[in-house]
Formats: sequence, structure tokens, C-alpha cells
Amino acid sequence: MTLEKFSDIYYRAATRKGSNSALEQRLSHPKPLDELSEIPDDRWLATFSQKIFQSGMNWQVVRNKWPNFEEVFWGFDIEKMCLIPPEMWEKKATDPAIIRHLGKVMTIPHNAQMIQDACRKHGSFSAFVAQWPSSDIIGLWAYLKKHGSRLGGNTGPYSLRLMGKDTFILSGDVEAYLRAHQIIDGGRDTRKSLLAAQEAFNRWQQESGRPLCQISQIIAYSMGDNSH
Repeated sequence: MTLEKFSDIYYRAATRKGSNSALEQRLSHPKPLDELSEIPDDRWLATFSQKIFQSGMNWQVVRNKWPNFEEVFWGFDIEKMCLIPPEMWEKKATDPAIIRHLGKVMTIPHNAQMIQDACRKHGSFSAFVAQWPSSDIIGLWAYLKKHGSRLGGNTGPYSLRLMGKDTFILSGDVEAYLRAHQIIDGGRDTRKSLLAAQEAFNRWQQESGRPLCQISQIIAYSMGDNSH
């Protein structure tokens, strides 16, 4: 695999944004592992659920309604979510205080069970996520997709990024870059494409010393619609 030097990608992104400092101000920072490990597990369920509801919908509409979600679902308490009987879930899905969507509501108990299972093995879901190596972040994506509900595609990665776990994102601009440079050529979510993307990001990380999230953002800012 022949990769463009990351310093060249950075220069192009900084030029498009006006300066190095203007670019740096736009970059995310992952949480330190100790902080990531201390996140309450209910916050993971809340974040997964919010991202699932935002999929295909106006994000701000979901954000505006989110305090109601927190109330209706008891702060996304993991133990309570795992004990609610099916008929109560169907009733909650019709509550006008939230966005009524039975399919998305039913992801909450499923993902609560995934979190609870990880808690039993690792002490907490946060500890499980924090310990997962960034050099195989696509493996964590695959875990969320396999064991969770509706956490495939970019939903899982965006949730991880929001919570502070270092991850790249295969956004439209990043995917376009990887295709233009022949790093991936098949379906975005095929194992072959994901492995190729992971390898490229690992090499850029070794070259730059930057977290995956910043590498991902810099690539996006270096092309596409991110010129301002």
C-alpha cells in the first residue's frame, strides 16, 4: 500500500482552513483512558440510543426531545432497562413525550443487555471500551454491530467518538479520499475495506503521533466540502 505522506495531507487541510492554528482549533481530542473508564454505563446506553434515533432524522429534533427520553426511560439505568417486560416497552414506544418509533425503542433493551454482559466480564462497559486497542478499532465496531442493535454503519463509530473513545470515522469525505487513493475499492463496510482503512490509519498514526480521530478529521478537511 502506497500512502500519501500525512504531512502533505495536513498541509493541504491547513491551507484550506487558512492556517495551522485554524485547523487545530477544529480537531477533537479523545478522553484519557482513566476518564473514559469512569463514564457511567447508563451514559453509553443513552448515547447509543440518541444516535440511533438521530439516524435518518433531524438531529436537533432528537436533541430537543432528549430530556423527555431521559425521563421516560429512567435515565437509561441498565438494570431497569433489562427488567422491563416486552408489553411495557410497547407502551413506552407510544408515549407522545418521545419520538414514537417502536423499532428504535426496542434497541434500548437489546443494547442494555449488551452493556450488562460486558459489565459482567470486564467490570464496566466503559472499562471494556477503554481497554480496546485503537490499532483494531474496526474490531470494536464489529463487536457493537454483532452484539448490539442498529449500531452498524457509522452509528457505532459516531457514538464512540462522542463518548471520547479514539476512532476514525468513514464519513463521506474520508471514504472519498480512501477511494481516490485506491486504499479501498469495494463496499465501504466489507472486511477487506475496513482492514485496509485500519492499516492506513495505523500507519498515519505512527507517522504523525496523532490520535485516529484527528487524522480522520484532517483527511476530511483536506478535501470535499470542507474548504471553509
